[in-house]
Amino acid sequence: MAIPYYHVDAFTGELFAGNPAGVCILSAFLADSVMRKIAAENRHSETAFVVPRADGDFDLRWFTPVVEDDLCGHATLASAYVLALRKHDVWPVRFHTCSGILTVARGEDSRDGFEMDFPARPPQACETPADLLPALGLKAAPVMKSRDYLVVVDRAEQVRSLSPDFAALAKVDVGIGGTIVTGPGEGDVDYVCRLFAPSVGINEDPATGSIHCTLAPYWAGRLGKNTLRAQQLSARGGHMQCTIDGDRVKIAGRARLYLHGTLEL
Repeated sequence: MAIPYYHVDAFTGELFAGNPAGVCILSAFLADSVMRKIAAENRHSETAFVVPRADGDFDLRWFTPVVEDDLCGHATLASAYVLALRKHDVWPVRFHTCSGILTVARGEDSRDGFEMDFPARPPQACETPADLLPALGLKAAPVMKSRDYLVVVDRAEQVRSLSPDFAALAKVDVGIGGTIVTGPGEGDVDYVCRLFAPSVGINEDPATGSIHCTLAPYWAGRLGKNTLRAQQLSARGGHMQCTIDGDRVKIAGRARLYLHGTLEL
């Protein structure tokens, strides 16, 4: 079986930055065990599997090297970018996923820019796991939760300088999610963030879309604005623009193709 495969750097306009995602174009989903093995072999944070539907939409699933994810932004962005490369001509594209229908529109000012429409996941008050902050190297900070834990610090430099104990962090029960650390941005950036998810095979995600379903509502409420610019302070870095639209978050970013080939199964 020959499977068209794409390696796309998402949330960046430059190669070797943003978050690498694998995108597999299929006629039908493979067995879960096979898709999990492909994701593990690719060693990206996420690999997307895209299947065309009879109605013109697409089914979409995401796998980390360890588990099937319930929502992934950068691999959705990468999937839309791949469909654009393959001359898909109906936009916005509609992906049917376990988190509902996700639409992605083409950007007006750039052939590699896209805007995703995702569900908002505002953070709620929660009990802080005893080992969470020590694993991050923090003594005290407010903690909330949606799918992921959200830890808020005072300055961007605190986010940038974090050096978590990944072995300890992997033992914290976060379910299918991870731990977001965020703080105020600098210059024209409204907020900064990093995401750690070692329990699902991702020590640090370079540039993440789904966390802005939580971050954008939090910072919109705190800053009193509906459109926000975000920066992910990983080694590769990532840039997003987020807009609150009722109970949805529109997440805009760019992508670049690194590799196009064929998986031989």
